[in-house]
Amino acid sequence: MDDLTDEQLVPLAAHPGPRREAAFETLVRRHAGRVHRVAAGTVGPGAADDVVQEVFISVYRHLPGFRGQAQFTTWLHRVTLNACHKALAARSHLPLEEAPEPAAPHSPVRAGEQADLRARLAWAMRQLPPEQRDAVTLRELSGLDYAEIAGVLGVELGTVKSRINRGRAALRALLTGIGVTP
Repeated sequence: MDDLTDEQLVPLAAHPGPRREAAFETLVRRHAGRVHRVAAGTVGPGAADDVVQEVFISVYRHLPGFRGQAQFTTWLHRVTLNACHKALAARSHLPLEEAPEPAAPHSPVRAGEQADLRARLAWAMRQLPPEQRDAVTLRELSGLDYAEIAGVLGVELGTVKSRINRGRAALRALLTGIGVTP
C-alpha cells in the first residue's frame, strides 16, 4: 500500500472491503508525524498525543463523507485544527506546570536547555489568537505553503500572509519577554 498515493488510498480506506484497514493504516503512518507537529504546536506537547488519536478517530469515521473537493492533506489539516480547538476549549486554564518561568535576560541557550526552549515556544504559541496560531503552525510546523494554508483555513492568500506576519511578530515579543532571544 505504501506505493499508492493518498488519492488512491482514500477510496480504499473510506469504504468497507478487504483493503480498508491496510489503506487507513498507511494513511495514518504517512501523516501521523505531521498531525502530531500541528497538534504539539497548537495545544502543547503534553496534549498532542490525545489530539492525534482524536484526529484519526474522526478521520476514520468521516472518511466515507470526504468528497475529494480538496486534497486529503488539506482536509486532514482542517480536521487537525478542529480537534486542537476542541482540546483548547476543553481546558479552563493553562496548567501551572506548563507555564514557563521567567528567565534571566540574555541567557544563552545551550543544548541542555532545548526542552525548556520547546516548552517556552509551546507556551508562546498558545498565547496567540487562534487564527494566527493556526497559520503559523501550518507554515512553520507543517511546512505548508501560503496557498495550501489558505485552502486549509478557507481564507484569502493575503489574509494568510497577514496572520503569519502578525503571529511571528507576537511570538517574537512573547519570547523576548520571557528571556528567549528568537
